[in-house]
Amino acid sequence: MNHSSSSSSIGTAPPAADIEAFVTRWRGSTASELSTAQSFTIELCELLGVPRPHATAEQDYMFERPLTLMHGDGTSSARRIDCYRRGCFVLESKKLDPGAQAATTGRTRKSFDNALLQALSQAEGYVRALPAAEGRPPFIAVVDVGHVIELYAEFSRSGGAYTPYPDVRTHRIRLDDLHRPEIRERLRALWLDPMSLDPSRVSARVTRAVSAELAELARSLEQAGHPAEQVAAFLTRCLFSMFAEDVGLLPRDDDGRGAFVGLLTRWRDEPPRLGKMLQALWATMDSGGFSPVLAQDLMRFNGKLFKGAGQPGYVLPLTTAQIDGLLRAARANWREVEPAIFGTLLERALDPGERHALGAHYTPRAYVERLVMPTVIEPLRAEWQHALGAALVLAGEADALDGRKREDKLAEARAELRRFHHRLCHVRVLDPACGSGNFLYVTLEHLKRLEGEVLDRLEALGESTQGQLGMEGGTVTLRQMLGIELNPRAAALAELVLWIGWLQWQIRTGGEKSVAEPVVHDYGNIACRDAVLAYDRQELATDADGRTITRWDGKTTKLHPVTGEKVPDESAQVPEWRYVNPRQAEWPQAEFIVGNPPFIGAGPMRLALGDGYTQTLRATWPEVPESADFVMYWWHQAAQQVRTGRVERFGFITTNSLRQTFNRRVIEQHLNAKEPLTLAFAVPDHPWWTVRTARRCASR
Repeated sequence: MNHSSSSSSIGTAPPAADIEAFVTRWRGSTASELSTAQSFTIELCELLGVPRPHATAEQDYMFERPLTLMHGDGTSSARRIDCYRRGCFVLESKKLDPGAQAATTGRTRKSFDNALLQALSQAEGYVRALPAAEGRPPFIAVVDVGHVIELYAEFSRSGGAYTPYPDVRTHRIRLDDLHRPEIRERLRALWLDPMSLDPSRVSARVTRAVSAELAELARSLEQAGHPAEQVAAFLTRCLFSMFAEDVGLLPRDDDGRGAFVGLLTRWRDEPPRLGKMLQALWATMDSGGFSPVLAQDLMRFNGKLFKGAGQPGYVLPLTTAQIDGLLRAARANWREVEPAIFGTLLERALDPGERHALGAHYTPRAYVERLVMPTVIEPLRAEWQHALGAALVLAGEADALDGRKREDKLAEARAELRRFHHRLCHVRVLDPACGSGNFLYVTLEHLKRLEGEVLDRLEALGESTQGQLGMEGGTVTLRQMLGIELNPRAAALAELVLWIGWLQWQIRTGGEKSVAEPVVHDYGNIACRDAVLAYDRQELATDADGRTITRWDGKTTKLHPVTGEKVPDESAQVPEWRYVNPRQAEWPQAEFIVGNPPFIGAGPMRLALGDGYTQTLRATWPEVPESADFVMYWWHQAAQQVRTGRVERFGFITTNSLRQTFNRRVIEQHLNAKEPLTLAFAVPDHPWWTVRTARRCASR
């Protein structure tokens, strides 16, 4: 539904006197919810310059929107949404005890928070009851009339949980906050264009532009004769430097420019001197301390990104045109670069074979979330609701007690939440074909959002949580995200994506001072190796005469001299390999497995992977039929781990030929086993880049 023409006053701020009058009038309101909720909403709409609710035959924007709730026992009941705007929000109003509103600690604060949580739960029930044709609104607004407006978002609109927006620390808008222009703009967008508030949309635009620039840079550096691996490593150091200066981890020069941009600008016309300056800058970033280049102290970044100063390829010689390309990329707002799609786009930018598709095909965040949510986040959120429910019951019992008994009961409530938080801080997620880390980053972000909710509830129950966040195991970290990736370039990118995402989150919620040294750790959580076949070493395969056996590389083509069609170029040959001491690859221990294993059909496997690899793989995994696609080796191993209790749940993107006999045999042996696997979630046919895919989330 298009709301773009709903109001002509958008963009014009109301007079300060009008804002103050609204705040003053409503702050002291003590009337009941029924008598105030609609008046409050109408006056808020007028203040924001958005249309007032109106009854229509379509019931698309109105007070008291009727709907029917279906209950688990088959019965139903009539309900009404306090205020509903189709495609925008469900708004649930309450009028709570003024004493509870004013309090920040003690039993009244807990009662106040609990009432708002109950209102959120009620609104979520209304969302589920809306007709499917109307779709899920991206927002729920919980309003305590005259006090606060709480915002909860679910931008994928696919059935996931509504989470505090923009985060658990800032989702509660108080009346006095309406004096801030950015808050009023947020509320206007809630009415007029709620999807514009989705941070991934802004990030996607920024990321596409940056990646297109990087693709051109990578191409020009490779054309200058630099190996692709050196180009990738050099540009990775450049990219992290751009990010670090935009988020305040690198200092600014006297002209207000970031350290990296300042060097590029100052030495643009002297490329050899710039190379020396970059080497000196990165060496200091690795070790920390005083930087002669910047004449300032730098944080110690460490990790692997800036190691190897002075080695060949550490800093590549640049032309003035290439420096200009770096400057254009550096001028993007790196606070808004989306790690969840940045990795895929950068991987293509650095891959000559994929550069033509840059910007046309990438992994949309909503697609990633559609698998991550049911596989990892929704089971954990179900546990969280149980823990929170138990804690709220105990807190309610504490309200009826005094003295030591009350404190003991509150301690029990906090213990319930701490147990879940401990679980959250130790859960491990594995992507055994992680590529550039998109699935792991999206999972990490949702875990951090959930952790924020847990910490907020702990603080509401009187526990300070700040001291434990710096302790090992005291907070959710990227160390819990485990990956396996065969491509060294992609594996390095996965680490970069996770670190950028992690630091973005830390700085967004705690500021630059919340980042401790070393900024980057070498956790070793992304393993660069084959995920299904382990072996001691590779040896060139030879024939009876000792000559190396070769095959077509599987991708190079030429035009047929008669038909003009593309045919394999037989001159493009690669060697065949023999694998010494082959065995099934082992995966690190994790509670959840998620990812997008490679798509190669059983037929093309020999052509794509080589006879030696294909024969060795099939001999090593005799329980997987030779007619099965390559992805089924991941599916089989994940299913085994779930059935044996090592893993709780796994979810994969797979080819939709999963339903065909040659792949179904793999699944059926797990579904029909004595300790069977259960399919918990499935999408039989979903667009994914240029192919159709199926999605499976399975548990025991």
